Amino acid sequence: MAVSADDLSAPLGQKSTRKRRFRLPFSGTQALATILALLLLGFLGVAIFNNNPMGGEPVARVAIKAPAATDDQKVAAKPPIEVKHGTPETAKAPEVPGQKTITIIDGSSGARKDIVVSSEGSDNAAADVSPPVMTGIDQKLLEKSRHGMVPIAIGALKPVTAYAAGSEAERARAMKMPSISIVIGGLGVGAAKTTDAIMKLPLAVTLGFTPYGSDPGKLVERARAQRHEVLLQLPMEPFDYPDNDPGPQTLLSSATAEQNLDRMMWHMSRFQGYVGVANFMGARFIATDTAMQPIAREASKRGLALFDDGSTPRSVAAAAAEGQGMPFARSDVAIDAVPTSADIDKALARLEGLAKERGVAVGVASALPISIERISAWAKTLESRGVMLVPLTTAMLKSKSS
Repeated sequence: MAVSADDLSAPLGQKSTRKRRFRLPFSGTQALATILALLLLGFLGVAIFNNNPMGGEPVARVAIKAPAATDDQKVAAKPPIEVKHGTPETAKAPEVPGQKTITIIDGSSGARKDIVVSSEGSDNAAADVSPPVMTGIDQKLLEKSRHGMVPIAIGALKPVTAYAAGSEAERARAMKMPSISIVIGGLGVGAAKTTDAIMKLPLAVTLGFTPYGSDPGKLVERARAQRHEVLLQLPMEPFDYPDNDPGPQTLLSSATAEQNLDRMMWHMSRFQGYVGVANFMGARFIATDTAMQPIAREASKRGLALFDDGSTPRSVAAAAAEGQGMPFARSDVAIDAVPTSADIDKALARLEGLAKERGVAVGVASALPISIERISAWAKTLESRGVMLVPLTTAMLKSKSS
């Protein structure tokens, strides 16, 4: 019988008690089976009771950062600019409701100028406030449109004859001698520039007004009071539109005839008293026959003339006007294409040569100070050289009769 060390050291006559070992009530195999069973029950519970239509689909988690502020947001977040006395303010003024800032690009010099115009007639305008009817306008030659009063012909009474400058005696004299007509375009934007053209240029010079500016009607009234003949310049789509944007309500070659005619009505309602319409920019539009034909037809129906500034050789304006039998003229010479005294004088001399050769010639210019100065000086001695300066309608009449 084996004797342990504890038995040898125990007191005589006493039995030692054995230590009891701790035993789990289940084996390791049973524990593992229980854990696996619980995991299986948990999975089945999630699968049955979890209402997730995307359950089981792969999920990717990405961190989304707030987008960087745009330039417009940065400008809006900046505090108002404080203008101190004697410090020039060069920041562009924010647009206000009812106005829009556009960039006009001068066709001759390429100079850019930001101007603020009324945007009441934009496509999304809630209301369109019509400008008042100007003084000295024949009410019989007006028709109400949704944009305001627009010109209309009543039988033989037409705006092209009712508002033509010059007398019958002057027109009769022009039929007997070489004649030149000059159109100054781009007016109505910039009151100082427009006023200079009105007051300093000879009365026979025809003035072309865009429908923009704070109040083009007042400037047109002043021009007519000085006995200048007036044209309405219709903003038309250039080839690089919209990078080069003539302004709100531009006539587009891609628009329908109805859309362009509605825009034309908006332009025609800005002021009254003009003898005809002309293109403002519009190299693409005026070269597109399907776009140009409805405009010429509408202008003819309303007793207006059509003028082409000659800026594109692909223009179909002449054919469109001829098809309507309406008064028409096209510029022969861009007088200030190079705006220097020497080049303007050369262009005016070329106009004289054309007038003597063909009987009539037409030139176009912008209201640059140098242009106004050189044209005014040239006109003072023109008749002494046997050539007469006439309004555009006289040149149209002479071209038609020749």
